[in-house]
Amino acid sequence: MTRSLLLAAALLAGVAPSVQAGPLRWARAGDSLTLDPHAKNEGPTHTLAHQIYEPLLIRDASGGLEPALATDWAPSPQDPGVWVFNLRQGVTFQDGAAFDSADVVFSLNRARSGRSDMKELLASVTGLRATGPYQVEIVTEGPNPILPGNLTNIFIMDEDWARANDAVEVQNISAGEVSFAATHANGTGPYSLVSRDPDVKTVLTQNPGYWGRGTFALQVTDIVFTPIQNPATRVAALLTGEVDFIQDVPVQDLNRVAAEPGLELRSAPQNRVIFFGLNMGAPDLQSDDVEGVNPLADARVRQAMNIALNRDAIRQVVMRGQSRPTGVIAPPFVNGWTAELDRVPATDVTRAKALMARAGFEDGFAIRLDCPNDRYVNDEAICQAAVGMLAQIGISVALDAKPKAQHFPLIANGTTDFYLLGWGVPTYDSEYIFNFLIHSRDDMRGSWNATGYSNPDLDAKIEALASETDMDARNAAIAEIWQVVQAETLYLPIHDQVLNWGATAKLGLAANPEDLPRFKYATLN
Repeated sequence: MTRSLLLAAALLAGVAPSVQAGPLRWARAGDSLTLDPHAKNEGPTHTLAHQIYEPLLIRDASGGLEPALATDWAPSPQDPGVWVFNLRQGVTFQDGAAFDSADVVFSLNRARSGRSDMKELLASVTGLRATGPYQVEIVTEGPNPILPGNLTNIFIMDEDWARANDAVEVQNISAGEVSFAATHANGTGPYSLVSRDPDVKTVLTQNPGYWGRGTFALQVTDIVFTPIQNPATRVAALLTGEVDFIQDVPVQDLNRVAAEPGLELRSAPQNRVIFFGLNMGAPDLQSDDVEGVNPLADARVRQAMNIALNRDAIRQVVMRGQSRPTGVIAPPFVNGWTAELDRVPATDVTRAKALMARAGFEDGFAIRLDCPNDRYVNDEAICQAAVGMLAQIGISVALDAKPKAQHFPLIANGTTDFYLLGWGVPTYDSEYIFNFLIHSRDDMRGSWNATGYSNPDLDAKIEALASETDMDARNAAIAEIWQVVQAETLYLPIHDQVLNWGATAKLGLAANPEDLPRFKYATLN
């Protein structure tokens, strides 16, 4: 039985647990990009949203699905292309409005609209209908056996609230739009928004009407979230007691935090891979020094770059052992991952130079590398290491590191030629990677594919995954897609990330592969 269930049992039995409630001061390197729950598919943005909003289903610590706003779900006995979700009754939004099926239909339609960054997850959905006040049917284009797993980060909004506040349309975050939903929130979750100053401080307080009282610990009464980009400052805040919990302990300070009395280091392999993306589809690049030709369009150049990167050196020097080098942009948690795909290409500068020469770039070329500096563990340092490694094969890289709020729009708008990205897979299935990163950019898929790669045959295979009910055939199709992706060298995988949380010992909250603290489960001893 999990800690939260044990606590719930004690509460229901009338036994008071020996714990105390109180506030929590939380910090991490970067802020949420928006409060609009459908505007950005990005980890820290989802993490804050999970405290305020709720999806129909969530994942437990082992990756299994468990109820949230839906109590149960199953394919319709009459039509396997329809999923039936029964909803939790007696739930209210934080402003007191009742939750029902109309809110689910509205929210899922909003999440599959053109501006939404979550639409790939609902690409197979052809219709939504409320079949009762607490029942919803989701119609898909043919049976979709993995649809429930796609819903864990799609949050439910109050339709009336959204309409009353001109928040029906998803915020156009890539265009710099600021909307009501981007700065205000009204969910069914355990914590309500008190105030928000982006990149400075967000304050939440416990939702007194939360349906989960008596089920979850709910010992954290208030949350003060402070983004602290500078690693030394972030660790100092934990060591001096200014904050109680940080999500991203710098690798150089792991031993220091672990040895500090009253603090604990909590680690886990993360469901996230770090890699470089290459704009191979443009006829000419904007940031290179080669006129009239795109060097990244030549597979030999991409292969040369791939084997010029020394992933083990990055692991040892940059990450201080806190990474797992990989050869594929899928973490081991994901269906479709294999040890063969994961095999790390051997670093071979001599062979890389030969490939560059055969491609006509014996003298190399210059290019800009766009990199975030507040999103992933040592992201800028990884980019700096790559600059030196690529210089060995004649590629002169100008590093442009900036906060993720400025970095991600470059990918969304297709205005980057060479970039660092990290990718978690909350569905635990390769289809998620394919839909966002491999499929051609269109109205429903490929929103994070800034490579310019487009393969209609591969697109068709990706789209067919959603309705393939024979799991052996589906897994075989996934393997075929991966073979093409690997052969094309669309991305340059670096490593799977290891997460390290630093926390006061009084906080009972274990690290999980999603890097997602749900504070309603936390205890304060």
